[in-house]
Amino acid sequence: MAAISQERLTQTSRRFDPVSIFGAVRRVSALGVEIDDRLSVLTIGDRVAIETNAGCLSAEIVSAEDGFALALPFGSLNGVARGAPALFLNDGAHIAPSPAWLGRVIDGLGRPVDGKGPLPNGSLMRSLKSRPPPAALRARQGGPIDFGVKALDVFTPARIGQRLGIFSGAGIGKSALLGMIARHTQSDVSIIALIGERGREVREFLEDHLGPDGLARSIVVVATSDEPAMLRREAAFLALTLSEHFRDDGAHVLCLMDSLTRVAQAQREIGLAAGEPPTAKGYTPSVFSLLPALIERAGPGPDDGKAGAVSAVFSVLVEGDDHDEPIADAARATLDGHIVLDRRIAERGRLPAVDILRSVSRAMPGALDDGNAALVREVKLLASSYEDMREMVRIGAYRAGSDAQLDRAIAIHDELEEFLNQSINDGVPADDAFAGLAAILAKGELQ
Repeated sequence: MAAISQERLTQTSRRFDPVSIFGAVRRVSALGVEIDDRLSVLTIGDRVAIETNAGCLSAEIVSAEDGFALALPFGSLNGVARGAPALFLNDGAHIAPSPAWLGRVIDGLGRPVDGKGPLPNGSLMRSLKSRPPPAALRARQGGPIDFGVKALDVFTPARIGQRLGIFSGAGIGKSALLGMIARHTQSDVSIIALIGERGREVREFLEDHLGPDGLARSIVVVATSDEPAMLRREAAFLALTLSEHFRDDGAHVLCLMDSLTRVAQAQREIGLAAGEPPTAKGYTPSVFSLLPALIERAGPGPDDGKAGAVSAVFSVLVEGDDHDEPIADAARATLDGHIVLDRRIAERGRLPAVDILRSVSRAMPGALDDGNAALVREVKLLASSYEDMREMVRIGAYRAGSDAQLDRAIAIHDELEEFLNQSINDGVPADDAFAGLAAILAKGELQ
């Protein structure tokens, strides 16, 4: 008989445990529900089911004290009364994903929200709060990823298993860029988490950015801005769990999360409700432990020759266009690279508004050959020279011939801007992008 893991035995015993433990609601507030726990069996992360006049409300324990615990709900607290029974599930959240989930839209608890009927369960139960493989036992990053977006493939080239961030203020086009990546990147499976966004943007993303072909190989997890903080955070855990499931089956998974900032804001609400002290900009300490815990779950799988990899792109909404605010700073320190969108570039009409001088890929040395790497260095040098003298050139104070390098920079500037401009529906292979950039540089040498 094949050996059965201790984890599987524990999951099975919990599902068929004949003993049920109940508590009672002792207090209801806008922040959550206090539940009597005289047996001291509840721990942080456990689930409870609270009886309401509209059915059962699922909640999670976020703090436990002597004789009671605080639970935050995954739904509305309307109908929850003092004395209501609370069933102690005494178990964290688990799901059983299946390839049949591809093409579906689900909420943060794994429930379908697309009107296409129930989701079939797979054979393996997975915890939503699993840990990544040990660092020393993980595989290394794989070959280059072709995003189909010229500005990214050339100036922030990525490798399979890399984690990138898109840092952007509001209204600069981060969601559109994520849509381009979702539509044009070659991967086996895409897991897309839309967290804390406007409700109207969900249909727009699915139909305008992702499209039917992109949706067919994707699972989209949705938790809009009006959902409880627990559900928004749970959507992030669910997206990473789904990514790990397909990664362990050997697939290359593209995980997109929009946005990491909204997850941090949800955790801030949870932390404050649990009694954590606010720190930088009101964010609680648990926020800064949650971010690396989420990000580290993406990446290559175990180095066992069977697992695939999760390549991840997280959007980071920088408040007030301040790229040094606490969440942006913490995310940038953890990610393997950052793509910066600039409002001034977007106002000039060039989209995606990627600032090629401020964007960095830490995997760039392993993603480009020597020829392409030299090409990128030369173009960035010229672009930097132009940016330093932009105002002088604009007002006509620069005299041609004074600086040979700046003359070349001026000669290629307009064509470089046109090269970086790309429609959301047009995917460009990386090889074609490098060929186009080389042609621009060669033309600049002749002028």
